[in-house]
Amino acid sequence: MSDTGPRMEFGWEGDGGLGEMLIAQTIAGTKTATCGFKRAYTAEELAEIRSAVGTVIPVVDRHGVTRCRIRILDVFETPFGDPDPRLVRGEGDGEDVAKFQDDHRVAWEADFGDEPLADDEVLVVELFELA
Repeated sequence: MSDTGPRMEFGWEGDGGLGEMLIAQTIAGTKTATCGFKRAYTAEELAEIRSAVGTVIPVVDRHGVTRCRIRILDVFETPFGDPDPRLVRGEGDGEDVAKFQDDHRVAWEADFGDEPLADDEVLVVELFELA
């Protein structure tokens, strides 16, 4: 089963199983947040993300297959260098900001190449729960 419209997608070709791991964590309730770079979104995409608070959306794998549904609880911005604790916990890192930052530097390396992630890089955070 696949859905069209607003959705959250975890995984991409060649992700080494990361997408499947994130979906499993979401289903288990240990992943309750995700984030992306604010500069990667258009104004329309940001408006859509912000308007999703309170709605239930599908979580799909890299093939577009719905694996579960989540309810969006909150959307906010936080700097990469001093991330909101709700994001760090929601990504499964407890209170370990350094682990969160290291994991995301590795995951986002392809997006930034040799350019290091700046502490003032703004992240758009989506907090959610399994619906």
